Amino acid sequence: MSTLLGGITGALRSTPVRIGFLILVVALAVYAVVSQWDDIVAAMAGMSPLALLGSLLAGVVYVLLTMLAWRVLLADMGTTLPPSAAFRVFFVSQLGKYMPGGVWNILAAAELGADHDIPRRRSVSVMAVTVIVSIVTGAALAVATMPFASERLRDSYGWVTWTLPVFVTMLAPPVLNRLLRLVFRLTGRPPLEHPVSWSGIGACTAWTLLAWAVAGVQVWLLAVGIGMEASAATLALCVGGYAMAWTVGFLIVFVPAGAGVREGVLGLVLAGSLSTGGVVAVVLLSRVVLTIADLAMGGAGIVAARQGRRREQAQPE
Repeated sequence: MSTLLGGITGALRSTPVRIGFLILVVALAVYAVVSQWDDIVAAMAGMSPLALLGSLLAGVVYVLLTMLAWRVLLADMGTTLPPSAAFRVFFVSQLGKYMPGGVWNILAAAELGADHDIPRRRSVSVMAVTVIVSIVTGAALAVATMPFASERLRDSYGWVTWTLPVFVTMLAPPVLNRLLRLVFRLTGRPPLEHPVSWSGIGACTAWTLLAWAVAGVQVWLLAVGIGMEASAATLALCVGGYAMAWTVGFLIVFVPAGAGVREGVLGLVLAGSLSTGGVVAVVLLSRVVLTIADLAMGGAGIVAARQGRRREQAQPE
């Protein structure tokens, strides 16, 4: 196992592989938008530009909040990155979500973090724990949404609620630290220098819950723009519904970034509040808005990283 991991990380350290990886994930993300372009244009025909702009801004804030959740946990586990460096490492690595498998963003974060003297085992652990926090909080919001969901949604995805106790148990630092030590022992890696603390998990959870709230606002603005009633009840439905859709999409790991699965779940959540055409429009636009946010932040991270390297090369030795 350790030999295999060493071979993978060795390949990822090479410049041609890094460049090829970035080209591939950006191309896949762009394809996710282009392949649905006609449907997107049709969906936007009756939408207020302000609703669409507000949704895009909410999408950008949402991905920024996910970065803050990751950064606070990284600090808890031993590395405090300046905001600019955290921006570059996190957002460039997140482009890996658009590759099938569910692990490429984690591997990319490990390699990019190594450029900032972050041990790879720490980067992998932080990203993995951040994902577990997202699943726990997303499943918790899904549980809160389930009583108001349609019977079809409960029948199809009610199993998500059963995952909550498992992941909550895993997230408790005494259990989580033992699991991490076991994983590193099995892979022949040294243990973490800094275990996860309750305060670190708490701060990460707070940022993640705020991120879910903003993600729900992103969906709600689109839905209201198409015809959903603007109320606290529909806002709560969108917050819980999006968190549930993301959680299901993540757990079904063989599709890139939960593509298709997330839209199906979100569509079932919104089905009682919008027409069929309105539901399709919202789920398509939500996917595109968040993909654009990922691309914008990832692109900004790539540009910032290149500028940083140029400044380092320009400095006299």
